[in-house]
Amino acid sequence: MEKKLHLYISRKNPLIWLMTLCLVGSAVARIVIPCMKGEWGSLKMWSQIILPITATMLYVLIVLFSGKERFYRTALPVWLLGLCFAIRPHTVLGNNAYVLFIFCAFIFFYCLFYHLVTSGKLRFPWLIAFLMLISMTAVFYSHHQGAGQYGSLWHPDALLPVTADYLLFFGIFLCGLSVRIHADGKYHPTWGDRKDGRRLRTLPPMDQITSFFQVERTSCSNFFEESFEITHTERYIRQKRREGLTDFGINHVLLAAYVRGVAKYPQLNRFVSGQKVYSRGEDIQYCMVVKKEMRLDAPDTAIKVHLHPSDTAEDVYHKLKAAVTSVKATQELDSSLDSLMMSLNLLPSILLKFIVWLLKLLDYFGLLPKALLEISPFHGTLFFTSVGSLGIRPVYHHLYNFGNLPVFGAFGMKRRVVESLEDGTIYQKKYVDMKFTLDERICDGFTYATFFKYYRRLVTHPELLDQPPEEIVQDIP
Repeated sequence: MEKKLHLYISRKNPLIWLMTLCLVGSAVARIVIPCMKGEWGSLKMWSQIILPITATMLYVLIVLFSGKERFYRTALPVWLLGLCFAIRPHTVLGNNAYVLFIFCAFIFFYCLFYHLVTSGKLRFPWLIAFLMLISMTAVFYSHHQGAGQYGSLWHPDALLPVTADYLLFFGIFLCGLSVRIHADGKYHPTWGDRKDGRRLRTLPPMDQITSFFQVERTSCSNFFEESFEITHTERYIRQKRREGLTDFGINHVLLAAYVRGVAKYPQLNRFVSGQKVYSRGEDIQYCMVVKKEMRLDAPDTAIKVHLHPSDTAEDVYHKLKAAVTSVKATQELDSSLDSLMMSLNLLPSILLKFIVWLLKLLDYFGLLPKALLEISPFHGTLFFTSVGSLGIRPVYHHLYNFGNLPVFGAFGMKRRVVESLEDGTIYQKKYVDMKFTLDERICDGFTYATFFKYYRRLVTHPELLDQPPEEIVQDIP
């Protein structure tokens, strides 16, 4: 994994709360001072009141609520502040077009430097505080020039116009002093990442551009079928039940084997969204449908279980059982997903169609709320469905164009096969068939083939799943 510089802010630092006080004071000053002077022109309203207040408060919210993992987002309000200073009336600079151009170019590169520092591309976090010192120097120069007509720097009419700017830049200066570097060696989010995955930036060019030609997930589906001889697997299942895992079954073996496969082949934990390829890292999101009773009219609902590549078969069993039990304990379809679906069903069709379009648009740009991603069965690592309990063979289930689920698997009923060896000995063996529908854009065919050979070995030798993997392979940067 490529190591990058990732900055963060801790709310435990008292300087952050002093920064908050300064920035809130700056926003208040931008409202109070024009009221005192009666200056509410349209340009001044936008350049000195509305836009800077919006940017200032956005900066505060990002630092306080996202500073631990997404401090780089403070570049957005800084760019907005740069726009404010570029369009505000320049009484000190005058109307010289060349000087104004140089001034705006300086603001652009100033914001660009801040952006590069917070993104980790410039490895000098102290530059944030240094840039704010330059800003305060510029404000002091403006203050000094404007104070000439009043005879004193401390004259109220000279001091009031720059009070908000002093507070603003001093507050960000304090923030710059509070910036720290993540030293845990782990990957932390940056520009282009989503809430549910990090963007893969070192894919071969062909893999990066393929999704622009093959947009719909259903048109990029590959189909794979496999049969597993489960004589040894069933003995393993009976042993687990004797050990106290009373509901342990073939589905737990198949899921645990998939989780172990992802630990060795992390490419299977990728997804495509917005024509870009992302990795979920070590968060394996398993989706399934739970039917509350085995009746035709019984309700069903979808659940999502978060698994980890280090999970053993027993870990998978306990996590899955906890999720299923929590759903079956309810008398009605009152999970978060079901409540949302029932609310949407109350809307007129035309409004519902617009909301679905809006959700697709937000999902394309990675702007769906994390709470919605958590309950969505269309976003995850894989979807397993068991049709064996219905007494039928597995089916190829389609992928969903909405969301980013790249793998859909189905396994059917157990079947007995009579086979003969070369010496004429007759054996009766038991098999389970599985069918997969796969998004071909997340990895190449060689990776899929290698993964499923390893997967077959794990299913037919499930005792390998009793211990955590020796190594968890990380995906490419």
